[in-house]
Amino acid sequence: MGHPDADSLNGTLASEYERGALEKGREVRRMNIGEMNFDPILHHGYKTIQELEPDLKAFQENVLWADHFVVFYPSWWSTMPALLKGLFDRVWLPGFAYNFIHGGYMWKRLMKGKSASMIITSDTAPIIQWLVFGDTTNELRKGILWFAGFGPIRVHKFGYLKHFGMWRRERLKRCVYNLGRKAK
Repeated sequence: MGHPDADSLNGTLASEYERGALEKGREVRRMNIGEMNFDPILHHGYKTIQELEPDLKAFQENVLWADHFVVFYPSWWSTMPALLKGLFDRVWLPGFAYNFIHGGYMWKRLMKGKSASMIITSDTAPIIQWLVFGDTTNELRKGILWFAGFGPIRVHKFGYLKHFGMWRRERLKRCVYNLGRKAK
């Protein structure tokens, strides 16, 4: 779960998804980014690979184990929270997610055969966000997941949350629970 606060709407939605998947007999491994211990900063870019902390190694193991990878996060300033971006900066490395070939002009996508879902919340209605800012999922959907070979990648955006009444939040929880039940 990519929200730094597990006690958030994103945490609740991740729990609903997990409950739906478990009730359908799926195996689930969940990691909450706010409970992970790692340095999200690339202090030297990629010219020197930093030693991965145990939580980052566990994250990589879980991604390799999974047939379907799901990430929940709020859209903050039309992108993912910095801590989530730092996670991908640190773990999405050559030899894990991809390998460059032919002098670096092409790459081998090491996550082929895996699918992914992105569940994104926002205080802005998704259509307004798209009209004003364009496709705000591109960084994660294409630049990270597709680049590594995930496909299909399903995007579920839920917005205008600031103005959701309790009945709409309950409907949203049921919707995400049902996504978990349908997960492959």
